[in-house]
Amino acid sequence: MKKSLLAVAFLLVCNSFSQAEEWRNWRGPTFNGSTPEKKLPAEFSKTENVAWVVDLPGNSAATPIVCGDHVFISSVNKAKDTVDAMAFDRKTGELLWQYDVAKGVSKDTRSTYSAPSPTTDGETVVFFYGNGEMVAYDFGGQQRWKKNLGPFAFGWTFSTSPVIFEGTMYMQILQRGEGASVILGMEPKTGNELFKVVRPSKAQAESLESFNTPMPYEFNGRKELLVAGGDSLSGHDLKTGKELWQWGTWNPSRKGDWRLVPSPIAGDGIILVCAPKRDPIYAIKAGGTGVLGDDSIAWVSREAREVSSDVPTPAFYDGDFFVLSDVRNALARVEPKTGKVKWQVTTPGRKKYEASPLAADGKVYIMNFDGDIGVFNAEDGKELRVISMEGKEIDGMVRSSIAVAQGQLFIRTTNKLYCIGK
Repeated sequence: MKKSLLAVAFLLVCNSFSQAEEWRNWRGPTFNGSTPEKKLPAEFSKTENVAWVVDLPGNSAATPIVCGDHVFISSVNKAKDTVDAMAFDRKTGELLWQYDVAKGVSKDTRSTYSAPSPTTDGETVVFFYGNGEMVAYDFGGQQRWKKNLGPFAFGWTFSTSPVIFEGTMYMQILQRGEGASVILGMEPKTGNELFKVVRPSKAQAESLESFNTPMPYEFNGRKELLVAGGDSLSGHDLKTGKELWQWGTWNPSRKGDWRLVPSPIAGDGIILVCAPKRDPIYAIKAGGTGVLGDDSIAWVSREAREVSSDVPTPAFYDGDFFVLSDVRNALARVEPKTGKVKWQVTTPGRKKYEASPLAADGKVYIMNFDGDIGVFNAEDGKELRVISMEGKEIDGMVRSSIAVAQGQLFIRTTNKLYCIGK
């Protein structure tokens, strides 16, 4: 009885924090790479303004997930050839628990099976890996359930992150094969399937593959799940997975190499979807029903060539989109309704930026493969500083996005996790 009361008390404490003070999903509390938190650190280094730093057993593109005083992170363990689930104390960095989930760390040299980020509802934390393994724990580290969602039909390593919204966990598997692409609704605590719907597509070859994450969005009182891949963008009912609308006029010739990595991002009644490989960004008007045509397009960034992204997902903050282009070496602030570029800057350094941008507290944070973080003024794009969080002697490929919780930044480099802000 005492143990049960303590567990209830703990959950009440965790959930007493507003979502704005936590980072429970890959793109944060508002599912758009931003947070309303203030007084975030802008001056820091590997040794300055560091609350704690811990070593990690391997590299990963997974973003830290933070709820209350827990920090959850996925990792590979190269020494053991496993993918691991880990939990740290947010205040001290103490390792609370760590489990080897499955053998094997990768299928190619560009990524690892631990690229997807965990997700939590404040009671259960769910880890997913590119080999199909999905496992859930309570915050004390007790396993609640485990299953494998594979096998998959992808050319590269599958990297979609699960996302929890209003009590349901959503997962998309957009892959090759007739009827193989599905959208799942699951119960986080039990892993029970609430719905599974097939998402048909006319795409060809690699264009059937999507490596991004579905995003909840509400517009004019209608809540839906945004899904991008297979040559189309679609909105789905949150309770049943039923398709509400679909748009897909951007690849009429059915090019076969249009795999999608950036997730759809929405704000101010506009949904952005990034065409791959230096192609433009398309802005689609929210609120549609059925099959949408070209009249649903608000604008396309053909004239603004730097407004393009092959990997990073844009952020929405302070009424505008912030687009980080890994293929054009640019960061831009873009007006949602018109596509007008309010400012645009060249990203610092020579290494690629594939981690998605963080926009908050009047600043934009970006991080490149070398672990160099650029901090910009969100209002005018002025570069405030560039901070190296990883030594040049480390030949890494940092792709984890920065998370925010309780006024602190959580930064993952090749083999370390930093908590910035005392």
